[in-house]
Amino acid sequence: MGRRRKKVVHIPKKRLPKFFSCPRCGKETVLVEINREEGGQAVAQCSSCGLKEDFQVRPAQSEVDVYCMLTDRVYSALKRTPVTKQKE
Repeated sequence: MGRRRKKVVHIPKKRLPKFFSCPRCGKETVLVEINREEGGQAVAQCSSCGLKEDFQVRPAQSEVDVYCMLTDRVYSALKRTPVTKQKE
């Protein structure tokens, strides 16, 4: 008689997404490209609404960090612009 075999549970590794959600239009179409050869240039671009920003990145920063910088820049610009009410 043999022993029962234990069930092998495979835990999938979590991966970073290729596309992020756009802070302006809300669709998941923001692609972040990092070019480390040219002094650490990164471009975050939304293919839906055309939002495009360039960033300087350090060697330790990844695509998620660039996406966070994009959202910070967009939301801080929205805070700075005052909303004016139109009189009827």
